[in-house]
Amino acid sequence: MDVVALIALAALVGVGVGILSGLLGIGGGVLLIPVFRLGFAMSSHMCTATSLLAVLLTSCSGSISHLRNKTSLPALSLTLGIGGALTSPLGVYLASISPEWLIMLIAAAIILYSAYTMLKKAKAPKKVPKGEAKAVTGEAGEPADPAHPAESADAATSAEPANPAAPAAPAVLGMTKRTIAIGAVIGAIAGLGSGYIGVGGGFVMIPLMISLLAVPMKLASGTSLLAIGILAIPGLTYQAMLGNIEWIAGLSVAIGSIPGAFVGARLVPKVNERALRRLFAAILGVAAVSLILNEFIFAA
Repeated sequence: MDVVALIALAALVGVGVGILSGLLGIGGGVLLIPVFRLGFAMSSHMCTATSLLAVLLTSCSGSISHLRNKTSLPALSLTLGIGGALTSPLGVYLASISPEWLIMLIAAAIILYSAYTMLKKAKAPKKVPKGEAKAVTGEAGEPADPAHPAESADAATSAEPANPAAPAAPAVLGMTKRTIAIGAVIGAIAGLGSGYIGVGGGFVMIPLMISLLAVPMKLASGTSLLAIGILAIPGLTYQAMLGNIEWIAGLSVAIGSIPGAFVGARLVPKVNERALRRLFAAILGVAAVSLILNEFIFAA
């Protein structure tokens, strides 16, 4: 594939990833890993590294909107980000000494988990019971479910919250010693996963922030996005030193995904979100199975 064709195809993929991210609040990594592995025939190490590059750039774009709309907790993001920054290079190192099939197997498991949580969210009742605090209401008016949060930033790379006009819940979380310690541990776990499989880490941060720190879903997504912009940098730097990044493909995907995420966020009121989530859960399931088959059957 020549360079022009690679740029055009990667940018087109990025637009699709960005639109789906904006519509569904999913993380780009769960989409990009199978695309890079199956569509671009990258090695496992290269596709996870290139995915991390695109996720980092897209999350930075989304973080700006969340900061502007006050739908994140910057102090907590910094704590999460520093914790993750310390461990993301370790994740990259562990990936570098792991067999390619193991990396793809773990990535497939994360993708299947994302499909499962998306399907659960599609089936969740929309009505919020009377007396339920609005601060813990999820995006698109659906109740937040700490056991099945929206897919993040790996977290959610949406360019802006689903309803930016809605008033944000007050950022009143006190940064006590306990909060800082728990936040650092959560970030460390997310950083390890981010460095290893090339996703943002929101699939770890969002549910743990909700369950351990009582952070509302409306703030958890934006907080996770901002943390990804911090924790991914050391891991990405290490990947660059190892020569694992396909820069043209990664940057081209980001060029498409950043404006695509803005478009997707604005399409939220105009689409049947439940039907779209069911369809996309099925697509993720097929992608995960295809990764497994590619590693253990087709490559044999």
